Amino acid sequence: MTQAIATEASVVKVRVWRGKEQGEYQAYEVPRQPSQTVLDIVTYIQREIDPSLSYRFACRVGVCGSCAMVVNGQARWTCRTHVDKVAQDGEIEIAPLRNLPVVKDLVTDMAPFFDKWAKAKGQFQGDTTRHDEFARVEPESKQRQAVDLAIECIGCGVCYSSCDVVSWRPDYLGPAALNRAWTLMNDVRDTGKEDRLEAVGNDAGCLACHTHTSCTELCPKQLSPTASIAGLKRMVR
Repeated sequence: MTQAIATEASVVKVRVWRGKEQGEYQAYEVPRQPSQTVLDIVTYIQREIDPSLSYRFACRVGVCGSCAMVVNGQARWTCRTHVDKVAQDGEIEIAPLRNLPVVKDLVTDMAPFFDKWAKAKGQFQGDTTRHDEFARVEPESKQRQAVDLAIECIGCGVCYSSCDVVSWRPDYLGPAALNRAWTLMNDVRDTGKEDRLEAVGNDAGCLACHTHTSCTELCPKQLSPTASIAGLKRMVR
């Protein structure tokens, strides 16, 4: 009896999404390891069991955000998510990010996500040249303090995948794009504020946010897109 229990405990039962939009979950058993992450699980399946499994990762240390997936129903960075934290009775379900087209298996097409950054006028616009004096932003200024955390967004897509409003209305710009717009609206060097506010101050922009706070609760970097969107709402009104 003791041996059977030990054997069962040394295996993680994993259900992984396979295919595209109309795919299905496939079951695997992966050896349990100390300090094992969900990304370790996916990598083991691809390298040792099924090399056709597609997924995306790069840094493995929580810097790039490219390994984001839905784990047991919640969007997460898989490189920073330990199996011990999420395994329910030794079982894990892994799926691609929501609200994005599925390319294959755990890989989503991020184009719609970044297209909305462009629609939110998320590009810095300036009017100086290399011949001008170097621009400086005072770290203690009110504007810089307002976006102190918001500028740390790395565009992983966790907030976008977790946003109910994006699910309801696909034209909604989403938390990350609006967070980016907020940072630029507070950048004293930027010259595109008028056009940007017009781009985000509508029913597909900040006014569509229902303040469910999912983006803030689930952000792996502990940012608050909810607060950024609220700041934009104040500017619009």
